[in-house]
Amino acid sequence: MKILILSIWILISISSAKSSNQIASIPEASGISYCSDSDTLVVANDEGWYYEMKPSGEIVSKKRLGHYDLEGVVCEKDRMVFAVEDRGILLVDRATLKLKEIDIEPIYNGKKLSIFDKKSGIEGIAKVDDLYYLAKQSKKKKNSFIVVVKLDRYYTKIVDVIKHKIVDTAGLEYHNDSLYMVSDKKDLLIRYDIKKEKIICKVKLEKFAQEGITFDESGSVYMADDDGAIFKYPIKDFGKKCSKTTHQ
Repeated sequence: MKILILSIWILISISSAKSSNQIASIPEASGISYCSDSDTLVVANDEGWYYEMKPSGEIVSKKRLGHYDLEGVVCEKDRMVFAVEDRGILLVDRATLKLKEIDIEPIYNGKKLSIFDKKSGIEGIAKVDDLYYLAKQSKKKKNSFIVVVKLDRYYTKIVDVIKHKIVDTAGLEYHNDSLYMVSDKKDLLIRYDIKKEKIICKVKLEKFAQEGITFDESGSVYMADDDGAIFKYPIKDFGKKCSKTTHQ
C-alpha cells in the first residue's frame, strides 16, 4: 500500500511540475522557433498547421499550409523554413504564405544516405550561418544522424554528416555557438559542440514527447510536446543540471 501511495505521489509531482511550465496547448506540436524580429514563436504541427504565439503563450494566429507532416521550423526575417518528415524542406514566405518545396539530394561522398524510410525521416531543423542542420530520427544509434545541407534554389546539397549516436533525435536548435538536440525516447537535452565535434553536456528532462526546442532573447527556453503542449523554462535551470560528458 505504501509503495502504491508513493508511486501516485511521484506521478502527481511530475505532472504538477510539467503543468506549471506549460504556457499553451497546441495539438501535435512537433517543432518550435523564435522569431526575433516580432518577438513571437512559430510552432509546427504534424497535420500541416503552424501556430504563431507570444512568449506568454497567447496564440495570435494559426494557418494550415496543406497536407504536410511538419516536424521542425526555423523562423527567419522574411520566411519560415519547415522540415517535412517524408519530403524535405518547405519554404514559406511570412508575408504572402507562398510555398516552395525543396528536395534533398541524398548523396554524400558518392553514397546514398537513407534519410527517408518507412519508419523514420526528418524530425528537426536548425540554421547555422548559411547552412541547415536536419535531424534524421531513428530508434537505432547507427541510423540516427544529422545532415548538414546547403540550400540552393530548387534542391539541397549535403555538405557534412554528424553521427552523434543519440537515438530518436526529435528537435534541433542553434544557440550561443552550440547545437542543441532533444531526444524523445531518452528524455534528454543534449548540447553539441560543432567545432569540437562532440557532445559536451546532457540534461535529463521530465518525461514527455519532446519534439522541438528554441530559445528567446530574454533567457527562456521553449519545448514543443507532441502530446499537445508548449513548455517554457528559464535557461538557468538547465545550466544548473548540466554536467560535462564525452561523445559516446
